[in-house]
Amino acid sequence: MTAGDLAARLAPAIAPDPGRVIVKLFVPGEDAAITRTRAAALISRIMLLDEDTAVDLLRATLLRFGGRHHDLEAIFAHHHDLVRHRVPRHAELSLPARLLVGAYFSHEYAVEGAALCNPSMVPHPDQTGLDPGRLRVAISLRQIGEGHLSSIGFATAVLGPGSDLLLTDRGGPLSVGRRHSTRHRRDLLAGGLSDDARDNEVSAAMLDSVPERFTDDDFERAIARLPAELLTRTTTRRTLEELRRATSSDYAVTFPEDLPLHRRVLWPATAAESNGMEDARFVRVCDEEGRPSYRATYTAYDGRHIHSHLIASDDLRHFEITPMRGPASANKGMALFPRPVGGRELALCRSDGETVGLSTLGPDHTWRAPVPLHRPRRGWELVQVGNCGSPIETEFGWLVLTHGVGPMRDYALGALLLDSREPHRVIGELSGALLTADATEREGYVPNVVYSCGGLLHAGAVWLPYGASDTRVGFARVPLDELIEAMRPR
Repeated sequence: MTAGDLAARLAPAIAPDPGRVIVKLFVPGEDAAITRTRAAALISRIMLLDEDTAVDLLRATLLRFGGRHHDLEAIFAHHHDLVRHRVPRHAELSLPARLLVGAYFSHEYAVEGAALCNPSMVPHPDQTGLDPGRLRVAISLRQIGEGHLSSIGFATAVLGPGSDLLLTDRGGPLSVGRRHSTRHRRDLLAGGLSDDARDNEVSAAMLDSVPERFTDDDFERAIARLPAELLTRTTTRRTLEELRRATSSDYAVTFPEDLPLHRRVLWPATAAESNGMEDARFVRVCDEEGRPSYRATYTAYDGRHIHSHLIASDDLRHFEITPMRGPASANKGMALFPRPVGGRELALCRSDGETVGLSTLGPDHTWRAPVPLHRPRRGWELVQVGNCGSPIETEFGWLVLTHGVGPMRDYALGALLLDSREPHRVIGELSGALLTADATEREGYVPNVVYSCGGLLHAGAVWLPYGASDTRVGFARVPLDELIEAMRPR
């Protein structure tokens, strides 16, 4: 514990592992300053190889890389299919030749080769085989690789008894799962059109033509039914492009049931998140019957724009991803409440970039403009303040872990307490820091930063995973009664 910190650090930590790799499509020439694909020339050279040489090359490649990946031959086959339009039509490639083409159009990518940071923590779906006082948790991780490209990874740990924390080994080949389409929601599409100022006769006709939950085929049939008078309007082409972009942002990912959580990677899959999926804030929620499931907000980044997206999962194996809509979702840092409060779905946000706000989900499924909760006030947070994950429900009120940025872009973690029934009322505030970067945590990919995307309450204590200068993920713990006692009424 550093001077002034309330939270006590725990010994275990997660360091970036450059050996955690996935296989990505590689097209020679696409990384050049002036893009000119060399795909056709490469395939021509592969086709000049005799069969024995091709088989030997494939066997050597599988021997060298097969143990590092889940079902590498299937990946090679998929990558061949992605570039087979470059194979001459008259050519008949053998199976080894097709797999070898896929191998040449593949490369490894170290998902956390540059940095590892910004974790959140929720109870794991599997609590079997644990002694009393212990809790198995799922930890989400922002993993950053070459080109500062972020994806979402996972780790598993067991908390307790006392301050014990045991990390599960993260070894084994990674998988990005199987991506597939999902049924789109008409109300979310309508909310997106409002956000993008695309409410016109074409979009209105499309919304009227698709059902409440619709497929990609339903969407294309709706376009085919548009009257000619609407199709010829000058705004129609751009409107339809926006509609396609909006629906393409909805997708699902499923992982094999026997694949451990720590080997699952949520990898960018749409244009909206092509430059990264950042800072997932996971929370476990319960429906009216008490059945638990998981939700997470994250920042989708396309290289120019950021936007909040939502992940929904019942089991952390099948994930459904949709954009979030409304003014509160236009910036980073949304965090959902784990249950409705007073019949309202609520979320913390930082839509202005520097203030902790409270937003309500409207009947049109858009997140309303937020009510300010906490603005930068103290020296260690004058640049900006924001949440560090979803509110934690306690007997004292909603505990909100926060971050603040001070001089020299020095980050620190703090805490607020919101009224249980009226969470727009801040009833307590930690005047000093809950956690700051100590001497061992200041150096790294992004210096002087401690940051978390969500902790939890277990056995009377708040357990807090945090990123330290994007160099590693550490853990801290503070008894809840000590934290509440240190807060000042507000």
